[in-house]
Amino acid sequence: MHAFFLQFPDLTPEIFTIELFGSQFALRWYALAYIVGIVIAWRLAVAALRRPALWPGAQPPMKAAQVEDLLTWIILGVILGGRLGYVLFYQPGYYLANPAEILRIWQGGMAFHGGLLGVILATWLYALRHNIPRLQIADLVAHTVPPGLLLGRLANFNNAELWGRATDLPWGVAFPGRAAQSCGQALGEICARHPSQLYEALLEGLILGAVLLWLVYRRGALRQPGWITGVFLAGYGAARFVVEFVRQPDAQFVTVENPLGLAWQIGGYGLTMGQLLSLPMIAIGVFLVLRRRSTTEVPA
Repeated sequence: MHAFFLQFPDLTPEIFTIELFGSQFALRWYALAYIVGIVIAWRLAVAALRRPALWPGAQPPMKAAQVEDLLTWIILGVILGGRLGYVLFYQPGYYLANPAEILRIWQGGMAFHGGLLGVILATWLYALRHNIPRLQIADLVAHTVPPGLLLGRLANFNNAELWGRATDLPWGVAFPGRAAQSCGQALGEICARHPSQLYEALLEGLILGAVLLWLVYRRGALRQPGWITGVFLAGYGAARFVVEFVRQPDAQFVTVENPLGLAWQIGGYGLTMGQLLSLPMIAIGVFLVLRRRSTTEVPA
């Protein structure tokens, strides 16, 4: 589309592939991002629980040894919620007609907002079962999430997926593949796109993560239940809402009459599905920040 753009680096989705008994097994960057993100979250949670001064009344809501058990619940919430969220939010018609494919997670199709709902439900059930203050455990989990988001978005970039709309900005990236290179450019020209994965890695991962850690360790935010959860929800929702303006819309929403892939629109103006799902996050996050309190929450 223009003379100045960045060529996509020579990257592959797999770190390595081995063959055993006639079958190939590969370790992918995306899987590694999940694994490392979970390990970092585990260590951040344990570190916070081992510092009683961070919590209301110098009393952590749970023992550090319980974090591994909580992670099992959260991982199930991420997988089930992420998959069901994708099915319900993005392709309900297709999966209603092909219900057997809902279980084929390895074929792709996960939604962050669905995964978030799954984590919320799993954490709430865990808190209920172990009589843990809900807002405090939510704060504990929320401040550990951004590193995983950062690594996940970097893996999306590495996989050359979830790229942005076409752009003539000098940092536009020429992603490989027919879909990425089909943006209406003249014959023989290169289509450069916004590296929206990197925008999200910066906003949702690096910046939001730094803000949350600063609030936890410099402002004593964990002593006011709900503050960290509110900042995370509002911060992620706002970052996702903004990046959606340059992110390539989901193919199922794009038509000749709706080239921007808006899930809701009036008179040519509207919002993408990602923006619609982010609005409740922003509203709930702002509400929690405004109502934060310094008194210890009554256990569930």
